[in-house]
Amino acid sequence: MLHDLPALPRNVHWGYFDAALAPVLHVRSGDFVRAEAVTHHAGDAPELMMDEALRTLYASIPEQDRQPGVHLMTGPIHVEDARPGDMLEVRYLQMLPRFRYGSNLAAHWGHLYEELGAKERVTVYELDEQCNTASALFAYDYPGKYLVPGRITSRASCSCQPALAGVRVPVRPHLGTAGVAPDAMGRVSTVPPGAHGGNIDNWRIGAGSTMYYPVAVPGALFSIGDPHISQGDGEISGTAIEASLNVVFQVVLRKDFHFPSPLLETADMWIVHGFDEDLDVAMRHAARDMLQLLVERHGLSRDDAYSLMSVGADFGVTQVVDGKQGVHCKMPRGLFAPNRGG
Repeated sequence: MLHDLPALPRNVHWGYFDAALAPVLHVRSGDFVRAEAVTHHAGDAPELMMDEALRTLYASIPEQDRQPGVHLMTGPIHVEDARPGDMLEVRYLQMLPRFRYGSNLAAHWGHLYEELGAKERVTVYELDEQCNTASALFAYDYPGKYLVPGRITSRASCSCQPALAGVRVPVRPHLGTAGVAPDAMGRVSTVPPGAHGGNIDNWRIGAGSTMYYPVAVPGALFSIGDPHISQGDGEISGTAIEASLNVVFQVVLRKDFHFPSPLLETADMWIVHGFDEDLDVAMRHAARDMLQLLVERHGLSRDDAYSLMSVGADFGVTQVVDGKQGVHCKMPRGLFAPNRGG
């Protein structure tokens, strides 16, 4: 069955996951969902990144209720018969930009904020749909600090300047934040990633990929948000090219295996994620989880798996700006014969 989930005021929550939040949609394993994921940065260029529906959506949620995180989330979705210990397999099938524009903010939580003069700068990008690239349209210094999610900035009040002339970046739409509700009391911020998923910020979580999220509460309570049209590993300035997406995905409930962290499957890779305030610890978490994957899925001994990780896997810094930093480990599926789970 195909369900539609528009980003209406009754279908969104801003800045948090919450195990007590009433689901806005009930689905069964195998169902498809066509959902709207709205960026919390649409106000950076409202004349380009907002329509009347988004203006109404923003106005419906008071600024004081956009907390403790920053991301505008669509959901949660209740999956029938999902129980703690299961895995929620989410097959992302399509991600289409809602508009032809997106925004990158060099933010105060960015990695080089002080080195860049302790100022915040917005760069607005335009999407070339024919070439599947994005180029900078204009940039401006944000007035003050970007402290309230979803603030709307009038272009007329800013001194816009040209930026990045002659430069084009590849467009690769993906979800920066998506996941299930953690087993916790009250609101859990969308900013740090964790075992539930959340703000992973891996640009590979796009159409054609599959994510596996460990279910922590009955029904899973899955939500999506923080849509991007491009990002590099590290997300060094604090944001990607933030842009609303229309997303189609399928949810499949898996009771036949468990994994301790969000697991990504692409056409040619298995990718595990590690998170911690300390990047070294995040690296260790990613390495341990990849070791577990190789032992349990591919039947390798721990010693063989450790050797293979050193010679065949690539570790990368997913992001360094979300409180808990992220490391991902990519293992090529082509290294394994088909009967070894590749």
